[in-house]
Amino acid sequence: MSELVIALGWVGIFGSMALAAIGSIIGCAIAGQAAIGAMLETDGGYGRFIGISAMPSSQIIFGIVIMFSLNQEVTAANGGGLFAIGFLAGIALMMSAIWQGRACASAIAASKDKPEIFGLSLAPAAIVEGFAVFAFVFALVLAGSLPS
Repeated sequence: MSELVIALGWVGIFGSMALAAIGSIIGCAIAGQAAIGAMLETDGGYGRFIGISAMPSSQIIFGIVIMFSLNQEVTAANGGGLFAIGFLAGIALMMSAIWQGRACASAIAASKDKPEIFGLSLAPAAIVEGFAVFAFVFALVLAGSLPS
């Protein structure tokens, strides 16, 4: 049983980074596809569309920092905690990146037709980013309380 707990501990350490990477890939792809479509339909302002499409990439940074903060010797005493923190934070970051990509795609679609709402249309994507920051901070706080 302790071997399973140790294996799950390793999954937790690297899962935060891997799941956040998957989410960032999907989120950036969703927003990037919207940016490409908007560039075909507008005569300028392409830079802002590309900038918005990169917003979901921040979750991978959070996942990498969580991975480094969890990186320690895995034992039967801390394996379950490492798994729970890393895996659940990774799921939260992955979902945040995917849904932020969708919010960015909507912002791009809205601002291509009505450029004056560009800044306001980013608010939903920023709110989703806030939830990723909450998951990130909670994971770091909890990582400090694990037994070594």
